[in-house]
Amino acid sequence: MAAATSPRPRWDSAIAPILRPLVRAYLFGYASAAGPRLLTLVLQHAARRRRDSKQTTTARDTPPAEPFLPALQRILLGPLGAQSFPAFCAALVGGTTFLELPLRSFFDRHAGNISAVARRRLSRWLASFIAAWLSLRLLQSKQTPSFTDVTAESGPDGVPQTIHYAGRTLDLTLLAVTRALDVIGGELWHRRKLRREAAGTWTRLDRAAARLADPALFALSSGLIMWTWIYLPSRLPRAYNKWISSAAAVDARLIAALQRCRDRTLLYGHDTNQAPLLGAMCADYGWPREWGDPARSVPFPCEMVHMGSGPSCEYHALARFAQSFRWALASYLPLSLLLAARSTTTSTTSRHARIRALRRAVLSAARSSAFLGAFITLFYYGVCLARTRVGPHVLGKDAAARQKIDGGYCVAAGCALCGWSILLENAGRRKDIALFVAPRALATLFPRRYGLEKQWRETLAFAASVAVVLTCFKENRGRVRGVMGGVLGFVFRE
Repeated sequence: MAAATSPRPRWDSAIAPILRPLVRAYLFGYASAAGPRLLTLVLQHAARRRRDSKQTTTARDTPPAEPFLPALQRILLGPLGAQSFPAFCAALVGGTTFLELPLRSFFDRHAGNISAVARRRLSRWLASFIAAWLSLRLLQSKQTPSFTDVTAESGPDGVPQTIHYAGRTLDLTLLAVTRALDVIGGELWHRRKLRREAAGTWTRLDRAAARLADPALFALSSGLIMWTWIYLPSRLPRAYNKWISSAAAVDARLIAALQRCRDRTLLYGHDTNQAPLLGAMCADYGWPREWGDPARSVPFPCEMVHMGSGPSCEYHALARFAQSFRWALASYLPLSLLLAARSTTTSTTSRHARIRALRRAVLSAARSSAFLGAFITLFYYGVCLARTRVGPHVLGKDAAARQKIDGGYCVAAGCALCGWSILLENAGRRKDIALFVAPRALATLFPRRYGLEKQWRETLAFAASVAVVLTCFKENRGRVRGVMGGVLGFVFRE
């Protein structure tokens, strides 16, 4: 009889148990800060090598990029500072871990009139609150050029004044707030479900509401983001704005025309010197130049929105889906195949298991690509529905009605429709995608920079939210859903 093999010791088994969460949190923060930049550096370096090998004029005229090794050193050493994201993660988790026991001892001695469960929860909440407050203040103490201005006016000493702004940690705060609201809402809904099931009043409508909660959250969030991308692009992070523009593949002159319709710079039936904007687009696509003149064309034809796909809105929708599906598949498929290959590299993996993993990877990439393709298609077709198919029959066909449609109604229709493409994704991924997009949608409602005197409000919201999430996780780990639950499970595992 073969001897039983002893389990392999974990990588952190030599670390004291009380220090393990802190070390895991630091490593997670370092990987989050350095990993994406390292991948970007490798991809850029590989693309530059391919470009240089072709010896094109464009390549020779391109300004020299930062050498690979110095860039690698900067990326690897950058997150090691005391005010960095890894240090923030370690301070948050370590502070929560170290403060909980003394706080529980304090409440056991001085709050014996409340239950042991309440004392435990209170000590966990307060420990998390204090650690979150101090760790975020550590992250906020770092000054960056994008949140610093030098005024033209000199101070009393004759030196130009430097003004520092808050807001650098706003995305992190909104992520925490979103997760806290999800935890609270999920707990309240669970208790309601138990009461109604016990009373026999749990209905099909309740079950449908539970299934549609995540899709509805995504639809609302993505609609708000798309509205902001059209009309208030400065409220989106630059990288996020660039990615949406790449996925949408739209002529910037169309976006400018919609913006000017909304602020009434471009008026249908009036000559406000806006004809050159879309007139240049007509010249590029070979359309009659009068199509782009708002004084003569009320409104500009929907064929211009189709950008070369012909006059049919339905054909344009199909063409958009095919184009967007291919664009998304080029990104999703290599990543899915890489993950599948990683999970089947062991020698014990059978040939059939490898084939099944490959099939799942291809289907997953195709499904995600169909979701993104449908998102873009529904947005454009929503615009067409409001401009051509439905809007004129409801609001009218005169210049004033057309101004209202192109001044916001058509974009609102696209925003309302696009997010429901999430129903093409499997139910397990819907919650992760919805909770990923929701804080970014909330960020569009706030300025990217604000005065330092108001920063305490953000810190308070972050600390209270993190305290809710961590306390709930330690009481009921299944309540923190999705990727966040997995991260906390890795950090706080026994």
